[in-house]
Amino acid sequence: MLGFPLGNLLTVVGTVLTLVGFYAYFITDNATLNLAGFFYGIPLLLGGLALKSAELKPVPLAKASSVVLELRKTQATPTQQQVRRDVTRFRYGQEAHLDVALEKLGLSPSDDERPELVALREEDRNGAYTLVLDFASPAVPLETWQSKQERISRFFGPNIRAEIQQSASDRIELALITTVEAAANV
Repeated sequence: MLGFPLGNLLTVVGTVLTLVGFYAYFITDNATLNLAGFFYGIPLLLGGLALKSAELKPVPLAKASSVVLELRKTQATPTQQQVRRDVTRFRYGQEAHLDVALEKLGLSPSDDERPELVALREEDRNGAYTLVLDFASPAVPLETWQSKQERISRFFGPNIRAEIQQSASDRIELALITTVEAAANV
């Protein structure tokens, strides 16, 4: 898993190769460096810039206690693990984190009204591993989220129970809690 944006890496490497190509062409008259710089550097530079324009930054994950990390190891479902991994890394070509899931759940009426995942944390709720997704949701009210609570549990399940609460006027917290049955089977 990359801890830095791939677009930055390609942009830097492409820039260096392109500059080497220009230097070789204008200063040293070295055809080999010139070709390498132009034929590899410019496409890498353009590819890096394209990735930068389609980049979706990772969602910040709050530092978890050792107890919660142990719960993650023993109780986290594959879905919880996948959601945590997906939203905490750089993504390319997506408009928002969990955009497809929100659309399938009926929580994204349009691109402009789609809730935005802004933070993530892990908790221990009564001995159960819990992944809490914090959404900025100014256009989708709490009542809409609550009406979809059972569907959200099924969508992220099995062995997940969803709890929804409002943390601020336009913020919704979606807690994905490992059920006791799942915790006992792990």
